[in-house]
Amino acid sequence: MEDYLAKLFKDQQYDENNFFLIAGPCVVEGEEIVVEIAEKVAAICKRHKVPYILKASYKKANRTSASSFTGIGDKAALEIIKNTGEKFSIPTTTDFHTAEEANMAADYVDVLQIPAFLCRQTDLLVAAAKTGKIINVKKGQFLSGEAMKFAVEKIKNTGNEKVLLTERGNTFGYKDLVVDFRNIPELKKNAVPVIMDCTHSLQQPNQPGGITGGNPHLIETIAKAAIATGADGLFIETHPNPAEAKSDGANMLNLALLESLIEKLVRLKKAL
Repeated sequence: MEDYLAKLFKDQQYDENNFFLIAGPCVVEGEEIVVEIAEKVAAICKRHKVPYILKASYKKANRTSASSFTGIGDKAALEIIKNTGEKFSIPTTTDFHTAEEANMAADYVDVLQIPAFLCRQTDLLVAAAKTGKIINVKKGQFLSGEAMKFAVEKIKNTGNEKVLLTERGNTFGYKDLVVDFRNIPELKKNAVPVIMDCTHSLQQPNQPGGITGGNPHLIETIAKAAIATGADGLFIETHPNPAEAKSDGANMLNLALLESLIEKLVRLKKAL
């Protein structure tokens, strides 16, 4: 495990041969739900010795419909993420959308996430890198794995070597995504940890009703294939009641199903 990840997980007891998990709600809906999810996921990961990063967006800037929920307020949401991470001694991550927001977000979380649609935005990548935080760049739905070497170069050229890359599928047709698992070894050529986004890769975007659809029944399939093809980490958005989630509920994993999935994935990782 890279030194920057080992330092990130220093307060957790985990098996160094395990994958790591980035998980949480899509967006901060309120303090209670974030704390509930973080507490349960942290306990599951502790039992199975899986290192864990809490994820939640403080704001959803990219929604299909103008009427969709975007957040409770930037500072209020970031405070909840930070306080929850401290409460359970787990590192945290969130995405941001403009170069001006980089320093603000960096004050609250350990890992900054670059959204897939913005992975080519040089100003955004450089601003994130200059915070000194670990930077997780999600591969654009419109890019090959090979093309992500340029995003890595932009970050490393600032002197920041702490990079993660996340595969999240490619646009297929007009309302669906497909995962090409050749991208996992391709991304690993950049000599950085590679993560599989098991939930966003199952989105069905641009639906007529203005709400993104999804295929959550395939989360286990995507996760197993990712481990088998060499992913270092998994990204899973989860919620105790996805049908009531205020963002991306159609492709989230029901929190009640997470532990059984983690058990299977840990066994698979050991077998490999």
